[in-house]
Amino acid sequence: MTHPFHPLAGQEFDLISRKRNWGEDRVFIVGQGGLTTSIPATWTNVDPPDPYVVVSAGRTAFRIQDLLALAGLLDSLQSRLPKEV
Repeated sequence: MTHPFHPLAGQEFDLISRKRNWGEDRVFIVGQGGLTTSIPATWTNVDPPDPYVVVSAGRTAFRIQDLLALAGLLDSLQSRLPKEV
């Protein structure tokens, strides 16, 4: 469990399977007491670390493609505003 605010953060669990469930990518694990449970895959280290995050070492909060998408959205919204008189 890698989610920093989850009460089980830092603990390891046996992976049973991974599939899309409840509208998101989830992993099914053997939890406490041997019970099967599912958690979002993003809360685990089931995927390798994002290379962008690794290379940036936390120095940047945004990806270039995300900033470009935001700029496009802002341009689109601005074009809908009434023109100044």
